Amino acid sequence: MKKIYSFLINSLPRPILIRLSYIFKKIAPILYKGDKVECPVCEKSFRKFLSYGSKVASRDNVLCPYDLTLERHRLMWIYLKDHSNFFTAAKLEVLHIAPEQCFHVLFKKQNNLNYLTGDLLSPIADIHFDLHEIPLEDNKFDVVFCNHVLEHVTDAHQCMSELYRVMKPGGFGIFQVPQDTNREETYEDWSITSPEEREKHFWQYDHVRLFGKDYPKWLEKAGFTVTEFIQEEHLSDAQIERYRLPKKEILYIASK
Repeated sequence: MKKIYSFLINSLPRPILIRLSYIFKKIAPILYKGDKVECPVCEKSFRKFLSYGSKVASRDNVLCPYDLTLERHRLMWIYLKDHSNFFTAAKLEVLHIAPEQCFHVLFKKQNNLNYLTGDLLSPIADIHFDLHEIPLEDNKFDVVFCNHVLEHVTDAHQCMSELYRVMKPGGFGIFQVPQDTNREETYEDWSITSPEEREKHFWQYDHVRLFGKDYPKWLEKAGFTVTEFIQEEHLSDAQIERYRLPKKEILYIASK
């Protein structure tokens, strides 16, 4: 079963995985009933989470079997809920690129959000476009999300500049990426084209770069002011372990 699960996660196209997940999430919570880990998004507990990731970046005990959150989703949720005005502001214009299933329905239901989703292919996105040229006006959104996208695009700087363009002055964004904190500088090599080699070098078969410690500088070059949300300063070790948060990961908040 574990081999079949790993094969499907790493082989099927994202739109198909999204559709299959609606069936999977009805079965998995029963199989993983318990109280050792907890998802702060769905507020359910389990004996463990599911594994997730490619062959070179697989992680155990990270994927919530009910709402399919990963470590990064739970970290972002905690920031939004406890350290921002995302749930309390009277009205916010929100753009969510590549909307995650765990957030999509919840954010759609929020009365204080005018919530628009966009993606190149996702079946749950409201509109479809290439991130290199967002077909929306300048200074439109108070909040912009674009998670685990910038490692896929041809020109990351152009895409970051587009995200900056559509954000209102005073707005903020969260643009999470896989980040190798052992690297000082982001790694790109356009001679690497095969899925097998890209997975080996960039952690996933469809990645074209691996961001390093210089990732905040990329955001700053696009115009953003970057602040760091360091989870260890706000959560106990017990909470970090129970929520299975990404240890030592810094959440970068990009503002305009």
